[in-house]
Amino acid sequence: MATTTKALVPTVPPLFKRVLSVFPQEYFRYCFAYGSGVFRQGEACGSNPMIDMIFVVDDPIGFHGQNVLWNPTHYSSVKYLGHNFISKVQELWPAKVYFNTLVPIREEGILLKYGVVKSADLIDDLYDWDYIYLAGRLHKPVLEIGVATGELKSSLLQNLYNALHAALLILPGCFSELQLYKTITALSYLGDFRMVVGENKNKVNNIVDNQAIHFRHLYRPLLTQLSNYVEVPEGEAFDQICAQDMSSESRMYHLFQLPKTPQQALVKYWRSHGGKRKDTEDVLRDLSKNPEVGDMLSACLRGIVFKSSCLQSIKGIVTAGLSKSVAYSNSKINKMLKSK
Repeated sequence: MATTTKALVPTVPPLFKRVLSVFPQEYFRYCFAYGSGVFRQGEACGSNPMIDMIFVVDDPIGFHGQNVLWNPTHYSSVKYLGHNFISKVQELWPAKVYFNTLVPIREEGILLKYGVVKSADLIDDLYDWDYIYLAGRLHKPVLEIGVATGELKSSLLQNLYNALHAALLILPGCFSELQLYKTITALSYLGDFRMVVGENKNKVNNIVDNQAIHFRHLYRPLLTQLSNYVEVPEGEAFDQICAQDMSSESRMYHLFQLPKTPQQALVKYWRSHGGKRKDTEDVLRDLSKNPEVGDMLSACLRGIVFKSSCLQSIKGIVTAGLSKSVAYSNSKINKMLKSK
């Protein structure tokens, strides 16, 4: 059944179209906006939140070359090393995204943070979860600007299925629909060091509690396709109880549907904790009978996210520059303190 990652937003607000007009749009393959500047997350903080956007391009070198000419103030001093260097920083450092942050769009009176990613790199992360960085962002509702097609469209859908399989392995036999969406949302925050310093401690609850209907729009069609493994009542209440098949056969199905990188991490985890040296298929079969498989998967995801979040944040110091990095970090820490 076809679905997309867009939330229940019938049209793209004119603001976003005007923002995109600042950039060389001929390079865009797909764009989306996300975060508290697009969807409400808890109580208002008293000032307009920064708008977050991702630009998916086939040709990062071409995009950065043109964008440096159009918008040189968006870049730190790294721009003096040339657009080829900027593209290398983007593609060679995990999680293969280049961010410009605290960019003032004065005509609109807003601040913008935008990331640039090569379409092939995004597709790889959506399928394989090498970083669970943008893949994790796309587990949650976003505002699509433009329409994904071809392999990108297929990978966006597969990423949602990946999230469901992982969440069902972590969840108990019975859970609420809201609990399912919170488990999905938490997948990409497991191990994220920014959740210790710099993020709202209620972030997962704020996201899901305020966007539950958008999560339902994303995942209900997929859950229908998994009806042999999980039963979701048709009512409107989000606290209604869902039930999943906890047999080893069902667990094995979810394990075999996981992305490549978490599967490999599970095999490594198994072997490092005294498991016999077996091939991936045999290890996953054994894990399907282990009642602690959900905890093992959480540990593996935590390791993937920790590494990618650390490296991406270090890269952010280079791409944003020291002064913007300090200002951005201070704003995050202030939000964290307000959430306590």
